Amino acid sequence: MKLNERSLANRSQWLEHGFELPEYNRAEMRARTRKNPMWLHFGAGNLFRAFPALCQQWLLNAGLSDRGIIIADNADMVEKNFRQHNELSLTVTLCPDGSIEKVVVGSIAEAVSRLEDSVRLCEIFCSPSLQMVSFTITEKGYRLKDSSGKYVEDVEHDMLAGPSFSISYMGRLVAMLYQRYCKGATPLALVSMDNCSHNGEMLRNAFVSFAEAWVKSGACEQGFLDYVSDERCVAFPWSMIDKITPRPDAQVREMLLRDKFDDVAGFVTKRGTYVAPYVNAEKTQYLVIEDNFPNGRPPLEKAGIYFTDRTTVERAESMKVCTCLNPLHTALAIFGCLLGYTLINEEMKDPNLLAMVRRIGYDEGLPVAEDPGILSPRAFLDEVINERFPNPFLPDSPQRIACDTSQKLPVRFGVTVKSYLVRDDMSRLKMIPFVFSGWCRYLLAVDDELKPFELSADPMIPELMECLKGVEAGKPE
Repeated sequence: MKLNERSLANRSQWLEHGFELPEYNRAEMRARTRKNPMWLHFGAGNLFRAFPALCQQWLLNAGLSDRGIIIADNADMVEKNFRQHNELSLTVTLCPDGSIEKVVVGSIAEAVSRLEDSVRLCEIFCSPSLQMVSFTITEKGYRLKDSSGKYVEDVEHDMLAGPSFSISYMGRLVAMLYQRYCKGATPLALVSMDNCSHNGEMLRNAFVSFAEAWVKSGACEQGFLDYVSDERCVAFPWSMIDKITPRPDAQVREMLLRDKFDDVAGFVTKRGTYVAPYVNAEKTQYLVIEDNFPNGRPPLEKAGIYFTDRTTVERAESMKVCTCLNPLHTALAIFGCLLGYTLINEEMKDPNLLAMVRRIGYDEGLPVAEDPGILSPRAFLDEVINERFPNPFLPDSPQRIACDTSQKLPVRFGVTVKSYLVRDDMSRLKMIPFVFSGWCRYLLAVDDELKPFELSADPMIPELMECLKGVEAGKPE
């Protein structure tokens, strides 16, 4: 069986092998979406395909929506992972009890390259029917400045050049919003779904920074800055998203082959992302979004997504990103690489590593975690430590999680550290400082037995290597 429309026409063979299929007329959905787009998403990696795209499919199956999602990504991702498969995807859910759910996801209506298809992308962005533009582009996607506080080169270029000549990721996005403003200034919600503290605020600050620079240089009028700054026109809802989606796993691939699914070949994108036509993921998932959509939105609350106020989102995000999950993940990533582990669930069998994450979570994080009300921090942490991380059927690796650690450390530990600073109680922190020292040791790229290993991708590695020049593991101990 191939992941394309022609193969799906023989529904019986798919159902016979345990695959769930779209239950709507996909051709009609795609035509409606292309004509009147509702939802555009940037960064269609594993998390997006296994969670938001699956939620939209649920709405389509239930007849609660008649349109899908248009995705924008790099050319190789668009061509190899979407167009080649008629924009279909397969989500494989790996449950803690060993059961497996296989769902063919058809809610992606169109895939466009954010560079090669710029005319079409701008057309979508300017459509009055467009209600939301969402993002899963990782923390570094929002970065305008380097570690010294200076604008990075392409952003600095865009600030001076204006919307017509933008070349940076964020500059191109703001330029498309400017086109929407010029063609009627229809309201829009721009939703970051990345694991960043105050992600909506971070996205808004980036857009406002460009608008202010362009007004100052005369590249655009004051009205555009007013449009971007008014949340009745352009909203930047905050969000918290949580679902573990490891790299495509070889055992899952073999299982799919046994189930007669042939399209299992994966590839590595130019940015170093591991992708395949299928996504393997855990069952647990949470998405909490500030309900601020000035042009309307799909009824995603019917698919299990929480819509609430900003304060509740902030507390949920802080609970997850800063205390109850991501800091623990980062700690396991660093020490897993140093100790030669390749699976998170295997690390959880190590009594020392288990004691470390329990202390980071329960002793150092939980006392300063804010309760969002809709989710219990202690129950959430219990689920992470006792069910999610030890899941033997979830093949997640410390090497994957260690990517971009330089960007993650301030976000994942900074709020907790600040809380203890305010309390003047820093002496209580033992394991969080230990994680930072472990990261410095990790950057030497030799394991606990002084054998070399490959550092995971990180935009600051060249700069960090310069800082560590002359430092050698074991000398002194």
